[in-house]
Parts: sequence; C-alpha cells; structure tokens
Amino acid sequence: MSLDTTRLGVLIAAHGPVVRVLVAEGRGSVPREAGTAMVVWADGFDGTIGGGALEWRALGIAREVLTAGGPRVARMPLGPALAQCCGGAVTLVFERLDALPDLPWLRRVEGSRPAPDLRGFVLADGWLREEAAPASRPLWIWGAGHVGAALASVLAPLPDIAVTWVDVAASRFGAVPDGVTRLVAADMPRAMAHAPGDAHHLVLTYSHEIDLALCHAALGRGFASCGLIGSATKWARFRSRLMALGHEKQAIARIRCPIGEPSFGKHPQAIAVGVAASLLSGDAPAEAHGGTRA
Repeated sequence: MSLDTTRLGVLIAAHGPVVRVLVAEGRGSVPREAGTAMVVWADGFDGTIGGGALEWRALGIAREVLTAGGPRVARMPLGPALAQCCGGAVTLVFERLDALPDLPWLRRVEGSRPAPDLRGFVLADGWLREEAAPASRPLWIWGAGHVGAALASVLAPLPDIAVTWVDVAASRFGAVPDGVTRLVAADMPRAMAHAPGDAHHLVLTYSHEIDLALCHAALGRGFASCGLIGSATKWARFRSRLMALGHEKQAIARIRCPIGEPSFGKHPQAIAVGVAASLLSGDAPAEAHGGTRA
C-alpha cells in the first residue's frame, strides 16, 4: 500500500485536521503488513491497521497527536505491551495533517533500523520515503438493486479500487457507501462511453434488455473484465444475441456469467463476497478491446 493523497484530501476536507497512522515496520507475526495506514480524526477514523488492542492503542495515541501536534513514533512489542498472542512487533508513525500542502514527502524517523523497499515506501537509515499511490482500478457497477447495493458496500473499502455505481434514477439508490461515485444515467448503455477502456464492469440491472445492451456496449468500448449476473440459460441467449449483433465468439467469451462464486449461494452478500475474492485474486477475464466484426 502507498500514499493515497486523493483519499487524504477528501478526509481532511470532510473532517478538518487528521492524524495518519502508518505501519512503518512489522517484525514477526503482526496483524497488518508494513505500508498499511489508517486516518484518525476527533470522532472517527478511516481504514484499519489490524483491529484489536493494537488499533485501540493507536487510536488513543493518534488523538493525543491530533491535540498536541507534531509527529510521533511508537514501537510496540505486541505480547509484552498489549498482551496479544501474535508474538511480533510493529513500528507506528503518527503524523498530524492539516492540509495536503503540509504533507511531508521525506522525513526522519529517529532511531529506525534500515529496511528494504516495502510496497511503495522505503524505511532506511531512519528516513521514511513514501510514493504516491498508483491510480485505482476503475470498477463500474451497473444496477442499484439488492446485489448492486451489496457489491457497492463490500467493494468500496477495498484498496486500489475506484467504484462507480450506475442506475437510471436517483430513487433507485439506497445509501451510497463512502468513496463510491454515484452516476444517474437515464440511458445506461450510452453511459458506457464514459467508462475508461480498462474498467472492470459488473452488469446486474433490473432489465435483461438493458443488461444485453450494456454487454453490447462494453464489447464495443473495451474493458479489463466484465461480469454479468444470471443463469446459464440467460447467458446462452445472450451469447446468441451478441453474436447476431456482430461480436466475435472469442470476445463474447471474455464476459463472465454468472458472477461470484456459485458455491457461496445466491444471497446478495454472498455474491458480493465471491466477486471481491475474484478481484483480489486476479481471477478475472483477460482484457477485451472490442471484438465487433466490420
């Protein structure tokens, strides 16, 4: 994980001064790896460094730093200091941030030991250098029904994924999770033109005709992966109709139907968990750039 300045900017704008807590070093068995971070403000926080006693202690220190200002470094052997059975030790760095221009890109962490390059930052000879996070993978959810809502809820907190949630009317959406971009589009297939060509798509609208039109538009637009909710019968019909619309069989086969892990069941949250597992494991169809016959 690396430095997500976009997310930091959003949180500072929403909550004022915050404290960023970074796992700068982890030795032995620890809850989260080096590079993991959370952001804390007076009455809330975003992200997690592992939960339990470690996170509870980190929240307390972060709020002390929020009041007192200045950076702080805390080294915690999880067993002796926090009565945890992990057996490892972590070094946490706390920094108060009032605005993004104040963000230090290179700073001294006194007494730190040298360490190798770790997931976007370097901790070496007491210096901590962080790199900006790469652009998040765009993921578009088409449909705000029960499965769409479950997907938005489960996928929104995942790092490195930027969720756009689309439906035909604002009234079709319930609560929109923090970090999700809501897009109201009366003609959803036309809105496909606004999606990046390397986006991941999950198609699950209230209408089979809209689902088909979205698959058609996605094949023309290009995508990193595309999943369609439905049965084997639905997919057989869609394959036939997509071929009639001029798409190559090989390109059509890059659309996955059904989505998720069938063994998990058909509950919306179970589908969402299966989709999240596929995305995190990289188990998605290869990139498709069109496939329409001239």
